[in-house]
Amino acid sequence: MPAPLELDADRLLPVEPALRSVARDLYSSIADLPIISPHGHVDPAMLRDDLPFSDPAELFITKDHYVTRLLHAAGVDLASLGAGSAAGADPRSVWRLFAENWQLLAGTASGYWLTHELVTLFGIDVEPSAETADATYDAIAARLSDPAYRPRALFERFGIEVLATTDDPMDDLAVHAALAADDAFRGRVLPTFRPDAYLDPTAAGFTDRVERLTASNGTATDDFRGYLAALEARRAHFIAHGAVSADHGVIEPYTVDLTDDEASALYRRAVAGELDAAGAREFRGNMLLRMAGMSARDGLVMTIHPGVYRNHSSTTFEGFGPDTGHDIPLTTSYTQNLRPLLEKHGLERGLHVVLFTVDETVYSREIAPLAGFYPSVFIGVPWWFLDAPDAVLRFRASVTETAGFYRGSGFIDDTRAFLSIPARHDMARRLDSAFLARLVGEGRIPLAQAERIAVDLVTTVPRKAFKL
Repeated sequence: MPAPLELDADRLLPVEPALRSVARDLYSSIADLPIISPHGHVDPAMLRDDLPFSDPAELFITKDHYVTRLLHAAGVDLASLGAGSAAGADPRSVWRLFAENWQLLAGTASGYWLTHELVTLFGIDVEPSAETADATYDAIAARLSDPAYRPRALFERFGIEVLATTDDPMDDLAVHAALAADDAFRGRVLPTFRPDAYLDPTAAGFTDRVERLTASNGTATDDFRGYLAALEARRAHFIAHGAVSADHGVIEPYTVDLTDDEASALYRRAVAGELDAAGAREFRGNMLLRMAGMSARDGLVMTIHPGVYRNHSSTTFEGFGPDTGHDIPLTTSYTQNLRPLLEKHGLERGLHVVLFTVDETVYSREIAPLAGFYPSVFIGVPWWFLDAPDAVLRFRASVTETAGFYRGSGFIDDTRAFLSIPARHDMARRLDSAFLARLVGEGRIPLAQAERIAVDLVTTVPRKAFKL
């Protein structure tokens, strides 16, 4: 007999009955509020084209490195999962592998989200397994042929108010323009300026990218002032297409204040391919500081996502490409690294800097104290390996006593997995309700205040942080 797949109506809420009752009421007041998703990686062309999703494996597995990494760790070949450059594997075979290994996801955030998606979106009521694999595949595939399961219909069903994408600075943003001009699409899809590969001399193709960038602005490649002007012009292009933020996925949040002459000398060596590792670090650090200056002037919110060793497995990267599950967290420190940036721009009213981490030791030690003083600094909610139930509750306990509830970013789903967006936001709302219920139960805040905070965490807080 297949095991049932069920969702507990009170999942993630406190076990103690009195607190659960308070949390249940708080959650019910926010469960159906619109979703604000100001940072993510959904392809906007999906919404422009509004084509049916191809198959259950592509929808749930092949593009979700949260899932493929755990299966790979258990010995499942990434090629057999259709991951990365192995796309094209038989989708039913991929689904069978996933179903046979469903137990590996038990207790993980991925397992939680997938259960939510399977039950609420597709009505699946039995656990994936070798026995149920074909039946669940067929049930999902049948739904995908229904117009109600096309991207635009789901976007509306999910109640998404704002969805931000992540985009290359040289993107013409034609897809975003098409969506904005389409009267049949009522959503708000915003581009995000992601300049990492244009600021890091060690990035693959750095010089070629800079040549394209500076050519777009009619300046010489080795002209540092022209390079800065070209970056500012591309930022203006993004702002004209609705962008509200610029995202920086750096290894370390190191910043250094250099004179124009010092920075120019490093830049010329960088585009000539003559910069050593120490020089590259100085250049990156100076450009991160200069990006803050640009954000203070043009208003783009600056988000910093540091501390990840990308493509840790060379063999996997060479065989399957990036974003295939082998990005590993690093220790991160903000207090010293960010001081030059904050010394120069931290008190400027136009600047919003949102600090994320996958090193949760810095929440109480560094991020919350910084956000508890600098008006420009906001606390990025748990991201990537930390966007899981227990980690989210640890985060709330780590930062709230120092910075309160109103110095945060609001929940960030940061996902390529479109169907997981409502599951992730629902998880965050349940956990915030649970945390607030505990404060009410301990007599630390009154119920009426908890009710206001619950609503603000999904409305006022993200709108303020991201200037929406």
